Amino acid sequence: QVQLVESGGGLVQPGGSLRLSCAASGSISSLSRFRVNAVGWYRQAPGKQRELVASITNNGNTNYADSVKGRFTISRSNAKNTVYLQMDTLNPKDTAVYYCNAPVGSTNWGQGTQVTVSP
Repeated sequence: QVQLVESGGGLVQPGGSLRLSCAASGSISSLSRFRVNAVGWYRQAPGKQRELVASITNNGNTNYADSVKGRFTISRSNAKNTVYLQMDTLNPKDTAVYYCNAPVGSTNWGQGTQVTVSP
């Protein structure tokens, strides 16, 4: 399976934006599977369960949690073996550690990147 590394998190004020990246690395065969599998972004806030934020299939079909629809956009570049999460109009409820999961629903996770939305 691929190794996943998230980046792009940080501290942002309410109303601000961040772009997260999930870069996959590994063997040729594992990267081939990464490119054909759906990939998901999850988040986990303190004291709460991990929840699916968005997912994207190999052909670009997307799915979003109701709480982020219209504000977050998931995309992927198979040429770069990377999946992105553009987050706009952030609010404090978006504060969480964000994780990449590939294939979506599997046990393969990145280490996470912290997103903090605070004045």
